[in-house]
Amino acid sequence: MSFRAKRRNLFLLLVAVLAASCTRPDILTLFVGTYSDGFYAYDFDQRAGEFVGEGPVAKAEMPNPSYLAVRDSRVYAVSEMPDTTASVWAWRWGGNGFELINSQPTGLPAHGEDPCYVATDGTLLAVANYSGGTLATYRLREDGSIAPLDSLLVSGTGGPDLSRQADPHVHCAVFSPEGKHLFFSEFSADEIGRMDVYAGGVRGYCRAASLHADYGPRHLLFDASGKHLYVIGELSGDITVFDYADGALTEKQVIKADRMDARGAADIHFSPDGKFLYASLRLRGDGIVVFEVGPGGLLNYVGYTATGPHPRNFNITPNGRFVLVCCRDNDSVEIYERDAATGLLTFTGRRLTQTRPVYIGW
Repeated sequence: MSFRAKRRNLFLLLVAVLAASCTRPDILTLFVGTYSDGFYAYDFDQRAGEFVGEGPVAKAEMPNPSYLAVRDSRVYAVSEMPDTTASVWAWRWGGNGFELINSQPTGLPAHGEDPCYVATDGTLLAVANYSGGTLATYRLREDGSIAPLDSLLVSGTGGPDLSRQADPHVHCAVFSPEGKHLFFSEFSADEIGRMDVYAGGVRGYCRAASLHADYGPRHLLFDASGKHLYVIGELSGDITVFDYADGALTEKQVIKADRMDARGAADIHFSPDGKFLYASLRLRGDGIVVFEVGPGGLLNYVGYTATGPHPRNFNITPNGRFVLVCCRDNDSVEIYERDAATGLLTFTGRRLTQTRPVYIGW
């Protein structure tokens, strides 16, 4: 081989190495929401299970961005404020910084206090207002901006816990897998509500399911098959499994997640392979409980791992190797390694220091 040919091959090899390093397939951009003055973007190595760099890549400044919905290069964040400044913001993520697109209030002029959850199907935006007790929906424009409030539905009451269910509360809203419906948790009514999605909006309302008294439904989650819906009760500490088809829910299992009856169950997520379901528990015995998903979507209790205080939100890396837990009350995001065979978690001893983290996603 000639010297020129050797030099050319070496050059091509260097180009390939540089290209591979630039794509960084194991590096995730994580968005961390807080009860503070903004949310952050971090780089995380999901192979090594550690954050990369000296600190955040970027920060988007806004008050109490407690929950985010990420779609393509757009990030929608609720500003969980207890007054008429409560709002939902649209941001554009450019890879190393955020650009504000616009924002809209979450109520007219009231009933929008403390928005705590946001979801989008790419055309519509849905916001759950906890203290406002409402479900708010918006149309999204082509540039990603949020159009003015399109609908505002006041949730019901009727639950027996008058200290927590006397006023209406909505804690979560999710679009159905086929995109025809919008389901939401009616915390104070112990029910799941449903709206129908049509071109450019939502309409109608029906009670999709009634849960047992003192349930306090919080987060809802469809499985990857789209055939089952799971709902965790903040007050009861139960997880209910429903069969789902054509907008209808059929209850098939109720299983206890919070065995200490702390009345603070919070978040639920599936492992990427769909074999395990995880739930976070707060207020007493804070930690993550693990269930194996059996035939027909039924759950079997596997175990529990203690975490730092108040694990309001958590998430599992796309490769399934690590679970990142937002521990609000010790200002940290803790990193747990996940056993793919058993589903159980082990604390790595590594954590990210972050003021009052309450959301993590990508």
